[in-house]
Formats: sequence, C-alpha cells, structure tokens
Amino acid sequence: MVLEWFPWLTYASDSDEEEDGDNQSNTDSDEEGDDDQNNVELVEEEDGDDQSNASADEQSTVENSTANPSGEGYNDEDLEMIIVREANPGDEVYNTYGTMGNAALLHRYGFTELDNPYDIVNIDLTLVTKWCSSKYSHRYAKARVSLWHKLGYSGCTSEDAEYFEISYDGEPQLEFVILLYIIFLEPEVYDKLVCIAEDLVGDDDQDDEQDTIDSFAKVVKVTRPAKNGVEKLPDVKKLLQSESIGSALASIADTRESLYGSSTLKDDEEKLRTCSPVGERNLYHSLVLRVSERKILGRLRKHASSWFKTKKRKHI
Repeated sequence: MVLEWFPWLTYASDSDEEEDGDNQSNTDSDEEGDDDQNNVELVEEEDGDDQSNASADEQSTVENSTANPSGEGYNDEDLEMIIVREANPGDEVYNTYGTMGNAALLHRYGFTELDNPYDIVNIDLTLVTKWCSSKYSHRYAKARVSLWHKLGYSGCTSEDAEYFEISYDGEPQLEFVILLYIIFLEPEVYDKLVCIAEDLVGDDDQDDEQDTIDSFAKVVKVTRPAKNGVEKLPDVKKLLQSESIGSALASIADTRESLYGSSTLKDDEEKLRTCSPVGERNLYHSLVLRVSERKILGRLRKHASSWFKTKKRKHI
C-alpha cells in the first residue's frame, strides 16, 4: 500500500490539538501530554476564504472522526497514521504492516526499505542436496537428508518448497547446521544412528528451539558418547562450530549467491546508487532486495569462516 501526500493535507500534531479547545485527545497518553507520542493525523488544511462548501464538509468529517475515531460519526475512509521517521510533503509513505523483510514487502506490497533489519535469505533444501551430491553422491545426499527428516528435523516450508533461513546478521538456522552435522558423520557413526533413529524421536513435534536442542542432545549421545553438557543453545552452537561445517556453509553461500549472475555486490550497489526509485521503480526495489541479500550471504561467510579459523588457532 502506497500513500501519497496531497497539497490539501497537512499534519495535526499534539501541540496543535492542545491549542484548539474544540478538539479532544484520542488516547490517555495524549491527555497526559506524552512527549514521545508519534501519532500523526492527516487533516484538511484550513482555508475559509478559498475552500468550497464541499471542502468544508470534508474537513468537518475528518476533524470529527479524529476527535473520536472509535465513536459515533467515524468514517471508514478517514486515515490515521503513525510515522517512525520524519516525512516531508511530497514523500511517499509506506505502511509496512509489522516486522517484514524486503522479500515479503516486495511480494505483498510492491516496495522495499533500505537497510531493513528484518531481511533474511532463504536457502532451499534442494540447493543443499545438490551441493552434497557434488561433494559425495546423489545417493549419499538423499540418505543423509532422509535420516535428518527421520530424526524429526525439518526446515521452513512454503507451498511445496523446504528451505532454511539465514538471519540479517548471518546466523544460519539451527536445523540447517544440524543437517550439515549429519552429512559429515563418519559411516560407522551414521549407521549406528540409523539403527536407533526411531527410538530417539519423541511423540511430540519439535515446536520450538528448545525442542530442537533437546532432540540434538540425544543425537550427540549416540554420535559422541563422551561429550556431555549439550543442553543449552550455546553448547549446541559450540559443538557444531567445526571446520567442515564452516567450510560447507561458506561453499553453500557461494552457490546461493551465484544465482544472482556474474555481477558483484559492488556492481549492484553502484547500480542502486544511480537508479531512480520513481523512474525505474521495479529495478530499484529489485536492487534493494538483492543488495541486502548479498550482504547477508557475506555475513554468513564471515560467520562460518571464523569457525575453522578458531579451530586452527587451537591446534597451534
């Protein structure tokens, strides 16, 4: 949804309301004179000399509805906005409807936000399977993914696709890293885990992070019997931070980024800098999304590379 400022619209701030004895505050915080109130209402600019009777009627409707938006006389077409940053007349104002990343914003509403902290990158399970097949074999990859599923793990799902999320700061989804752990198990350990996999799966689904951690703790008791104290997330992450898994994450990040073609992140940033958000709207928002995703993949590589660098320092 895109909202545009029109010449006959202006702000009515808290101070304006206080000066107008006829207007009443909407909320308790307005009545208390809350300095942090960011609620901005759009009302018609008053100009009694130049406006027609129709305009005066519109102004009256807006003033009545904003004075008592939930009460009698409320018009569904009236608009109340909460802004989180300064906006000037002529600017486009976007309603983001919550904490959405740019991929969701672009898909649902047709716009993006620079440096959106809710951005993520999706990595399809099929891409991970192809990477594993290239390193080992298709049969090997299929068997390891099958065991991972058998143990009760899964990625995010959308329609018929299964994928993993990489957070804005480059943190890979826990289930993703557990899959890589299973992929790198030695054959004898893998066979042992296959034999008792059904016994390790509880009756309940893994609904939250703690369920995943508890489940993985059972796996570790089989794969690394001498390892104790894997009951909390930091312990699990420390165990999973191996050189092989870190190298795999970096390689998969490269494969994922190759989907953008031969251009580099620097190329895309330069295109974005010179692109017009008005005249080249589609290209602009596509570049915003792509630049953000490529930066996240860069953070994933940096995040993963620190794992095997740490291991090498320990061996020195």
